[in-house]
Amino acid sequence: MKAIHFPEPGPPSVLSLTDVPIPSLESPYDILVRIRACALNPVDTKIRQGKFHAHAVLGFDGAGIVERAGEQALFIFGDEVMFSGALGRCGTNAQYTVIDSRIVGRKPRGWSWEDAAGLPLVGLTAWEMFEGHFNLEPFQTPSKEHTLLIVNGAGGVGSVATQLAAKVFRIKNVIVTASRKETSDWARRNGATHIINHHEVLGPQLEKLCLQPTLAFICHDTQQYLEPIVKVMRPWGRVGSIVETDTPLNFHTTDAFGKSLSFHWEFMLAKPANQFDLPTQGRMLNDLATAVEKGDVTTLVTVKEILSQDSLRKMHKLIESGKSVGKIVFEVKDTIAAI
Repeated sequence: MKAIHFPEPGPPSVLSLTDVPIPSLESPYDILVRIRACALNPVDTKIRQGKFHAHAVLGFDGAGIVERAGEQALFIFGDEVMFSGALGRCGTNAQYTVIDSRIVGRKPRGWSWEDAAGLPLVGLTAWEMFEGHFNLEPFQTPSKEHTLLIVNGAGGVGSVATQLAAKVFRIKNVIVTASRKETSDWARRNGATHIINHHEVLGPQLEKLCLQPTLAFICHDTQQYLEPIVKVMRPWGRVGSIVETDTPLNFHTTDAFGKSLSFHWEFMLAKPANQFDLPTQGRMLNDLATAVEKGDVTTLVTVKEILSQDSLRKMHKLIESGKSVGKIVFEVKDTIAAI
């Protein structure tokens, strides 16, 4: 099959078209999926740069049709599915991939392949933060006790986290940081109740709103924003981040201790990487599909391309510029070209 791989770490130009064998089923839970669309995430660029070890064919998000299924697989031939893959397995920048069906969900009814492919990784990341780390329950009575602060509401995770917080986990106050009109408008469309500027001191802006976060979701530069967030948090609050750091975090401070704050790392690929609690991801993806069909989650896609060597290189550059908004997705044709 045709695929785009990176033979060695480097800039986007290392991404190159190649031929690789169609992957085989390795476990009774595996399914072979013909990929109809895939999406790009910041983790793809970090792996290409050499920060993490993974398969040479990148791409975690995907949507497509089941072509083959193992004996214990949860889907059958012809099912339409969406998923976010696992480190070490062939990615979705290809015509086919094999994935453990326990971390796969059904494609939402009425959504395009591209819209479906843009949801799994960011949707699972946000859902795991809210349910697994913040102990919130979906589709329940609106929560009046919580005020949520999301740092960087314009990226893929921040965008879906805003939607889920407002409509699915029903948090009363959803404060999102944004610094440009484009990103502020985007955050409001996604359900933010308040917008503050992350380039300005957070405390005075929150004081004007008369709000003190009980939950904080960091989607950009943990090292920079952790200390100011600790200062504005309500006691017994929870702080979560999805952005790894190059140096150890200093959360062991008198401010954090004095407020009995807790800190939580969220890495959506941790469960498949450690073979831990896999069915929860399949269940969350199906819950996301339900939320889409109820109108609680709308498409995050802002850029659509046809997958090729050139288009993938170009979109890696856009992600690395820090200027992307929402999700970048690719239609996967019957063949993948260089241009």
